[in-house]
Amino acid sequence: MKLVSVVTQCFNEEENVEELYCRIKAQFESRSGYEFEHIFIDNASTDRTVEVIKNLARQDPRVKLIVNARNFGHIRSPLHAILQARGDAIVSMASDLQDPPELIDTFITRWEAGFKIVVGVKPSAQETFAMSLIRGLYYRTIGRISEIQLIPNFTGFGLYDRSVIEIIRKIDDPYPYFRGLIAELGIEYSTVPFEQPKRVRGITKNNFYTLYDMAMLGITSHSKLPVRLATMAGFALSILSLLVSLGYLVLKLAFWDRFGLGTAPILIGLFFFASVQLFFIGIIGEYVAAIHTQVMKRPLVIEKERVNFEGQ
Repeated sequence: MKLVSVVTQCFNEEENVEELYCRIKAQFESRSGYEFEHIFIDNASTDRTVEVIKNLARQDPRVKLIVNARNFGHIRSPLHAILQARGDAIVSMASDLQDPPELIDTFITRWEAGFKIVVGVKPSAQETFAMSLIRGLYYRTIGRISEIQLIPNFTGFGLYDRSVIEIIRKIDDPYPYFRGLIAELGIEYSTVPFEQPKRVRGITKNNFYTLYDMAMLGITSHSKLPVRLATMAGFALSILSLLVSLGYLVLKLAFWDRFGLGTAPILIGLFFFASVQLFFIGIIGEYVAAIHTQVMKRPLVIEKERVNFEGQ
């Protein structure tokens, strides 16, 4: 029998993890020829999430748990859990029930048809108009500036063949942009569209910082365009500054007594160029920070506890 590993990251999801487990188990009870393991990786939850998962693990040895020593974030933790999975195929999904477990059956069918990567894409979601607009703008922007063809509306939810996971293991990225990493491999994939439902219980763990972190990670990992724009803008603005300076010099020499430079042009020019410099210094800083993370080579996570991983 083939083994499918379902990997779920969680942080303060005590209201959702049990239902998620039951819905995932139901997918395999209705499909013969497959076994499954469900690996939860918890980012040091402060509610009863760990307790609820441990209760499930006592009842079902197929439920496994990794508890992190601290919150290592939503980028590093999922990959660490994926690398611990033993399955012939690995399904990665969130624990907030916004990645529908019922798509697992479709994922496996596409996998059986020969696709090594099957991804869920959400062209639509039950979210606010503002969030939908921002998300759509981001996907269109990064799609245009990226050096590779990224998968639109893909968040990491999908099924990955064991051979794909072994390639990712060899890449050994300490802070991976997973959805970009999948596209980077160039392996043929199949997409399964779905409408992302609203969160029913609990509150989202994403805030402005986490969304910004993910967005900048995607840009710095797969595009050199922003830093090259900084260079080109620097050349263009230096030429413009030179021409303006020469123009003022000619006017002053030609109309010495009548032409006054004034403070307005000086202040406008000062603040304009200062803001441009700060913006592009920030862009360069993002790339430096990305390099810094890669050079440090810290582990993805530090584990505090494991449950049901005996013999692994």
